[in-house]
Amino acid sequence: MAETDTYFRRGLGLKKEVAPVLDAEYHSAIVAQIKARGHQAQFGDVTVRLAEEFGFCYGVDRAVDYAYQTAMKFPDHRIYLVGEIIHNPHVNQRMREMGISFIYPDSDGRFDFGAVTPDDVVILPAFGVTLHDFETLRQIGCILVDTTCGSVLNVWKRVDSYAREGFTAVIHGKFQHEETRATASQVNRHGGRYVIVRNMDEARLLMDYIEQNERALSRGELIELFRLKASPDFDPDRDLIRVGAANQTTMLSTESLAIANAIGESMAARYGDSARDDHFRSFDTICSATQERQDAVLKLMEDPPDIMIVIGGYNSSNTNHLAHMCREYTTTFHIGDATCIDPERRTIRHKPRLDAEAPEVETEDWLPEGPLSIGFTAGASTPNNKIGQTLERLLATRGLAVPTLA
Repeated sequence: MAETDTYFRRGLGLKKEVAPVLDAEYHSAIVAQIKARGHQAQFGDVTVRLAEEFGFCYGVDRAVDYAYQTAMKFPDHRIYLVGEIIHNPHVNQRMREMGISFIYPDSDGRFDFGAVTPDDVVILPAFGVTLHDFETLRQIGCILVDTTCGSVLNVWKRVDSYAREGFTAVIHGKFQHEETRATASQVNRHGGRYVIVRNMDEARLLMDYIEQNERALSRGELIELFRLKASPDFDPDRDLIRVGAANQTTMLSTESLAIANAIGESMAARYGDSARDDHFRSFDTICSATQERQDAVLKLMEDPPDIMIVIGGYNSSNTNHLAHMCREYTTTFHIGDATCIDPERRTIRHKPRLDAEAPEVETEDWLPEGPLSIGFTAGASTPNNKIGQTLERLLATRGLAVPTLA
């Protein structure tokens, strides 16, 4: 949709005005200093190592920037946000303090825009919104500020092309996640279909059916299993003949690629290598920022630190995957923010597993005595000040202050 007086996609002309505010609220001097020193610094007998890529990505930075510009440009309008701008509780709380009201979905993922009027401003989050929700807001006639990430739009284009060409979109993602719901909705432009798989195990169920091997579920069983994760009229006999792979941008990239490759192999097994291209499409829709942060963690793990701290919202998909990767190499604590570390009690509250429903647990005496190397990374929705605050509390647990690095 082209930019108009009621639709903003490229900012609102106030970038310079909000820059000092954003810098003051989200910058960390100590993090900047450690980055400048090659991402490593020594504090007493504690060696701190930062991943080379972490924290706010371009898409998140842009979304937050646009939200601040919106509040500055429309001080006399009611401003709504569809869902959360990003999955970081502190950033979202800051939005509320700026007077932005959140519209949350119901248990089925549906938004109620009944309170929105043509005089209001509505911010679309970095995850994007479904075609249905976009059209509903456009019909209301309110001012729209669209912060949908460019990497998400890239996936949408692929899914749209699959639908146009008659291919079912097989999306690797979490079916209740805002981004995945928005991505899946793109097939509706051309009457296409989709099915969402959470992991390789779910993808394998589709592949078994494609290959019609002895493990394959019946048509009815497969329809029921994916009832909430596929188009309402999903029919595996019709919809698994030609498929195209796509993904939620914040998923583990190696898993997304493995799923796509495996589906392609299933098509070749069913129809022959020469017919593979007639039945399967796949494009690289891995978010570059997600990939860079995952690659940076793997590089850090070439010489694993004694302890790894991963900072970010517990409902942040990309943060959860970073923590999951780190656990394969070293003792890892995924924390929401600095307040999870209690220097006086020498405890840390953390999420112990990738499972979205995993409860937060508390661990005592988590920081051993003696020389120690500690690695840090953070999800793409975590600002640098939260990383700096975490470092300060960690060092305080060892009785160390944070000096100004030369």
